[in-house]
Amino acid sequence: MGVILFELALTFYFAATIVGILELFRGSKITSRIILLLAGTGFGIHTVNIIYRYVAAGHIPITNAHEATSFFSWCIILIFFILQFRYRVILLSSFIMPVVFVLMLSSSMLPREIKPLSPVLQSYWLGIHTVFAFLGNAAFALAFGIGSMYLVQEHYVKSKHLGGLFERLPSLQTLDEINYRLITIGFPLLTLAIITGALWAESAWGSYWNWDPREVWSLITWFIYAIILHARLTAGWRGRRAALLSIVGFLTILIAFFGIKLLQKGLHVFL
Repeated sequence: MGVILFELALTFYFAATIVGILELFRGSKITSRIILLLAGTGFGIHTVNIIYRYVAAGHIPITNAHEATSFFSWCIILIFFILQFRYRVILLSSFIMPVVFVLMLSSSMLPREIKPLSPVLQSYWLGIHTVFAFLGNAAFALAFGIGSMYLVQEHYVKSKHLGGLFERLPSLQTLDEINYRLITIGFPLLTLAIITGALWAESAWGSYWNWDPREVWSLITWFIYAIILHARLTAGWRGRRAALLSIVGFLTILIAFFGIKLLQKGLHVFL
């Protein structure tokens, strides 16, 4: 049952990705509605899949690479729909659905078996720490998409090519504002994830900080987004600089998320 639900969600996300790419070249109200319908259906099925694994495992399903990557994708779609409700930026789907699909496809290739929790994971910190981390990273993923849109729109403005996609993309000011909002959401969540992770580490291993690769990369990511916020408030860094740093920040998240799992090093290999 779980496999069928996951594969169905993956299929709908793939379809939404294809329509999202077509939306870049020949968008219309119909394709916009189709994207929302496909992504929404996939999200609904994906939610049922997560609930199914939660019931089967007896804990939040984020304790192996397959579950973690799947849950990360789910969080990205969740924030996408919240953002869509607030700003109506349907073209964001063209930039973010490929990311979701690649994450889900990667998840589909990873072992899916449900194993008993190791002693260190049998803690209330499991859900608290990881949910903060995934939601924060999902907000940064959306900032990555918005940052990419900003660079595309800036290219059209500078080239004075003011037709086609330019007319359907939000203004540079709007994109910059959304990017800032996403970072102000993701940064506190990442901060809470680091703090709760340190508290969990102290209760599990007797030390708040162990210089685990994931901890180091999380700290690097935290500094990148701290720089974005600080520079915006003090030096007026907006627009292109903020967009580029948003992209760099998300790339560090992907390095931490996948690089450490591939190397299988550190205390976080079980997540």
